Amino acid sequence: MALGCKEKILSEDYVDWVIDFPLSEVLSEYSEDMDFCYQEITEGFGIVSINRNQMPDTSLISFDYHFFPDLLGLQQTEGAGVQGTAFDPSPLVTSGIPGVQGQPLNLTGRGVILAFADSGINYENRVFRREDGTSRILAIWDQTIQEGEPPEGFYIGTEYTREQINEALRSENPKEIVPTYDEDGHGTRMAALAAGSIIGDGTEYLSPAYDADILVVKLKPSKKYLKNYYLIPENATAYASSDFMLAIKYLNSYALAFQRPIVFCIGMGSNYRDHQGNSVFSRYLGSIASQQSRVMVITGGNEGNAAHHYAGRFQKEISGIGGRREENMEIYVSEGVNGFLMQIWTAAPVNLAVSIRTPGGEYIAPVSVLFQTNLQYRFVFEQTVITVYNKYIAQGSGDALVLLRFENPTPGIWTVGVSDSEENPGVVFDAWLPITEFLAAPVYFLQPSPNTTLTSPSYVPDAINVATYNSYDNSIYLNSGRGFGRDGQIKPDLAAPGVNITIAGNRLGSTPLISTYTGASLAAAITAGAAAQFMQWAIIDRNASYIRSQELKNYFIRGARRDPNIVYPNPIWGYGRLDLYNTFANLRNP
Repeated sequence: MALGCKEKILSEDYVDWVIDFPLSEVLSEYSEDMDFCYQEITEGFGIVSINRNQMPDTSLISFDYHFFPDLLGLQQTEGAGVQGTAFDPSPLVTSGIPGVQGQPLNLTGRGVILAFADSGINYENRVFRREDGTSRILAIWDQTIQEGEPPEGFYIGTEYTREQINEALRSENPKEIVPTYDEDGHGTRMAALAAGSIIGDGTEYLSPAYDADILVVKLKPSKKYLKNYYLIPENATAYASSDFMLAIKYLNSYALAFQRPIVFCIGMGSNYRDHQGNSVFSRYLGSIASQQSRVMVITGGNEGNAAHHYAGRFQKEISGIGGRREENMEIYVSEGVNGFLMQIWTAAPVNLAVSIRTPGGEYIAPVSVLFQTNLQYRFVFEQTVITVYNKYIAQGSGDALVLLRFENPTPGIWTVGVSDSEENPGVVFDAWLPITEFLAAPVYFLQPSPNTTLTSPSYVPDAINVATYNSYDNSIYLNSGRGFGRDGQIKPDLAAPGVNITIAGNRLGSTPLISTYTGASLAAAITAGAAAQFMQWAIIDRNASYIRSQELKNYFIRGARRDPNIVYPNPIWGYGRLDLYNTFANLRNP
């Protein structure tokens, strides 16, 4: 029996492509009998699920990497406080948030939607209810539950409306009516921090946008074939950008139907792609962020101190003294690593060649990036299998890409040599290893660079990208991702608190259980909440009715707190520390 679109989208026997051109172009080289399902995102973006038995190479090694879905990891938060921890509003106070919640501005996020595509939400939590006990959640699309009705225009998952959620909250067994749950807790923390309800006049709990409506997508985990391709450990949580794009489409269309401003809060990322915002996924997010009444806030990630970025800079010849025409990147691989992908990017006219030396001394001679190749190497004395994928002109950016896939790497120090066969002066290249969450054990460069370590999709130009700092001593968070982009793009835009943040937990009683967390996603959540407050002032209160992400970002930049001893924009701090009160003070006194 032929499978329907729902079954094809969910099946491991169908591979997913993300495309940025009409469907007819991607299928033109195949027969009319092609077994596929197409999901249109917009006129310019779509997702094709194709029977992998009809692919030219079912191993996926020969297919163009440009169309592969990215895999995103939650930028996990560290630590958890013990039961009874008191709520501490000081990070919000430092960010100038409570100062505009009272008279005369009364900015509480009223009329604005805060949207999350994440690990889900524990909707029974008191901080997602109004004083009368009803839910502040407009809807939840759970992509993992297939027994109910999906949203209109979508094939998978189950949508739960506010009416159903309220019915569940009134019942003795809520999960019998609305069975969605956030097993990880990441999505719940993000929503609670950005838009949790005020409790005890703000003494027991407070968030920036406690009057905003909340809209949630619980993303389904990535298909196993993608995790296998990217060599991500089986127990690691990974989400495909294809499912994320569908989530953003749903969230955006929901807000359009109600003609409401919306703030998207993204608390996940990866080290894949060119770190310039040219992937299909990043460009789709940019197309949404550029729309009126839309604001997108993206975490800068926790990769600043992970030693997962290498910045290659060949020396120029000076005064007759020969420069350096090759660099050797040393990579330490721990025991227990099942594999990893490494990416090397450089701009034209450089013609890179890459060599590899194993910990045991076996050697792969330089492979040129001049022509697209997919070469697989095996060794005599080691079990490692290495695939080298070259793309001389990568779609989207026009840059050159070398992708190295290390399967079952021998523990020890690997050396990847990079040279330029054209001998261009002053060659520059960048290499990235996977994010920490995608490695079974430590893998890192022995001579890393902490710059350009913002996770993708941080480099969406119109979005607000957020670094993380400690508001208790105004120091940068050690793991905060750093800019700028490979092309010099100014990212991050701002820094916000993300260290020792108190957040309401999952207790259902009259007093919320408070826990303390640290991590880059929390800085994004605080900024998203502040953005919802500003959107209320701009659109709901009709002070700047045509605002979008770029304009709001510049309002925030003008109000940011800056240290006189730091030059801005800065790859660590962006344009300074978030201060919403000061943003409005500057409007009063330009």
